Amino acid sequence: MSTAAHRSPVTDWTVVVPVISLLALVFSWGRELPGFVVALVALCLGGAVLAAVHHAEVVALRVGEPFGSLVLAVAVTVIEVALIVTLMADGGDKTASLARDTVFAAVMITCNGIVGLSLLVGALRNRVAVFNAEGSGAALATVATLAVLTLVLPTFTTSKPGPEFSTAQLTFAAVASLALYGLFIAVQTVRHRDYFLPVATACGATADTGDTGGAAEHAEPPTARAALFSLGLLLVALVAVVGDAKSVSPAIEAGVARAGLPNAVVGVIIALLVLAPETLAAVHAARRDRVQTSLNLGYGSAIASIGLTIPAIALASIWLSGPLLLGLGPVHMVLLALTVVVSALTIAPGRATLLQGGVHLVVLAAYLFLAVSP
Repeated sequence: MSTAAHRSPVTDWTVVVPVISLLALVFSWGRELPGFVVALVALCLGGAVLAAVHHAEVVALRVGEPFGSLVLAVAVTVIEVALIVTLMADGGDKTASLARDTVFAAVMITCNGIVGLSLLVGALRNRVAVFNAEGSGAALATVATLAVLTLVLPTFTTSKPGPEFSTAQLTFAAVASLALYGLFIAVQTVRHRDYFLPVATACGATADTGDTGGAAEHAEPPTARAALFSLGLLLVALVAVVGDAKSVSPAIEAGVARAGLPNAVVGVIIALLVLAPETLAAVHAARRDRVQTSLNLGYGSAIASIGLTIPAIALASIWLSGPLLLGLGPVHMVLLALTVVVSALTIAPGRATLLQGGVHLVVLAAYLFLAVSP
């Protein structure tokens, strides 16, 4: 990325598109939209995704790794949580499983989609994608623990009928999720930050910026003012992404219903839309030989999705009516177990080939196919 990319003049598309997308959100919020307006809002959503990726990279160049990927993952997840709570507040009993469906979809998309694409791109460039097994392994262990505590255990507890937690159990899950998330952030950013730096950075001379490979090594970090400007536009773009996704969600729900698909497909589509910025940013990082940054984005997004969503939903359940279904069914538990096993085998050597990337993408494809055809 060139220094000129950091200046973001008022006429630049990365400034104009988030503002237009936010205006589209303002004028479409809470309204029943005709088909052509839905298409326009969807177009704005796509533009906001691309703008978010650009501004996230500017911020990442300023703060370095792993802070750069952390900023994008947390920002997207916080707004995703707001979207889930909003949809659940408006939807009544039919959205009882929306939090579970969206969070599980986020875990599958990040751990198989983002990771698989990143490994594939990295291996295509260098035959072997190299990363830090210590940091990625710690992140995977955190994802697995959070997923089991919040999405698997409710299926087997007996305090309430169905795949639900009792109030005490939900409180424990929320506190444990927050504690694990906070501990992971402390390890990632302070105590063992070097475990989450790109391999060449951890051993080389660019640890301050977190950049490795290609032109990125020679790009000067943006000024503090430019980074703050991009951070503000990043938040605007992310609000537009999630808000526009909310605006088009009635059309999505109607389309899913007309197609005779399971309601869980709505959660999958929402997760795909919301995670689009991280996916593009991760693939871009892998193309620049920064596979560790891609894995930070993938696993960090999964951890944030569970670690922030479950506590927020637990708090919102105080005023939300209806059941809160969190437990996964047998098929999804098998896919989660397969994801954890495959991910552990991928991460352990600290290097991966095209095969590992392809295996992860096939697992994601199986999940998406079974969501449509259970």
